[in-house]
Amino acid sequence: MYIVQDYSLAVIFCVVTMLCWGSWGNTQKLASKTWRYEFFYWDYVIGVLLFSLISGFTLGSIGTEGRSFLPDLAQANLASLGSAFLGGIIFNAANILLSAAIAICGLSVAFPVGIGLALVLGVLVNYFGAAKGEPTYIFIGVALITIAIILNGLAYKKALVGTKKVSGKGILISVVAGVIMAFFYRFVAASMDMENFASPAPGKLTPYTAVFVFAIGVFVSNFLFNTLAMKHPVEGKPVSISGYFKGDMSTHLVGVLGGVIWCIGQSFSMIASEKAGAAISYGLGQGATLVSALWGILIWKEFKGAPAISNRLNVGMFILFVIGLGFLIYAGAEITLFLFIPEKTLPLFLFLVYGSLITKKDDL
Repeated sequence: MYIVQDYSLAVIFCVVTMLCWGSWGNTQKLASKTWRYEFFYWDYVIGVLLFSLISGFTLGSIGTEGRSFLPDLAQANLASLGSAFLGGIIFNAANILLSAAIAICGLSVAFPVGIGLALVLGVLVNYFGAAKGEPTYIFIGVALITIAIILNGLAYKKALVGTKKVSGKGILISVVAGVIMAFFYRFVAASMDMENFASPAPGKLTPYTAVFVFAIGVFVSNFLFNTLAMKHPVEGKPVSISGYFKGDMSTHLVGVLGGVIWCIGQSFSMIASEKAGAAISYGLGQGATLVSALWGILIWKEFKGAPAISNRLNVGMFILFVIGLGFLIYAGAEITLFLFIPEKTLPLFLFLVYGSLITKKDDL
């Protein structure tokens, strides 16, 4: 199977994860013009399962290192299989709530609040579950991202004052989704031998097998969670499963594409986790918050007509997110030359970057 050999490449994989996790929501936005999110979500889950199989039979089965996909699946013990499967159930419960929040309050709000909160709590959960990386830089990064989330919430509130009622329901659902989502990655990581992908311990899973079992958990639990969502929707009237079969092929493919995009990110994150550590790999991937907010603001114009204060708050959010992610990257670097900055001067460097960005923003 394919294995990442160094930390720098692991970070690149995590950046791909960030782009994928921050972009899949666009497929829901596209489908929502003619399609309820509950119907979209069935196709999304199929896409997740489909790519996990493709990944297992390609990258998970090539080369001489590690165990190939099918032999690895055959030797796995029940504890490892159950842990990855449970991770899929937890993720699905959170993600279907996040999809509902996107439908209510948009990408630029649901993602920063929900996924941002999942990032903060998830990094802590994963770090204490399998400590790897410099904790000081990890926690500084988490603190900066927490402030960025608060700024985004304020920007949303300011944007809606005088135009329409602030969707407290959408924000509340985003918060609940974020808290639940913070725990899924730890269970998937626990199913793997995080110290040695090339020769994993007997009974443990490779990242490719773990993602597949995780996807099975998502798929099976969807029959419960999405059925409940259809019968008791957070917005709109209840819908019947018969409506799903009335969608055309292009609409279904958009949902499948969303699932494939997300699962590419999940696979890359798991593959990178040996070198980066679970906390850093997860934290960088959940920088998807920044990506999704950019989609919502620049492409979907979710802050169009907002007052100047909202724009300033969003700029502050982006700056703090970038610096916070920089701290997370640096926390796992084994050599200070990774960022071409001496270790003792990193905090000063990041402070100067922040100051220069603020100055540039004020000049615009």
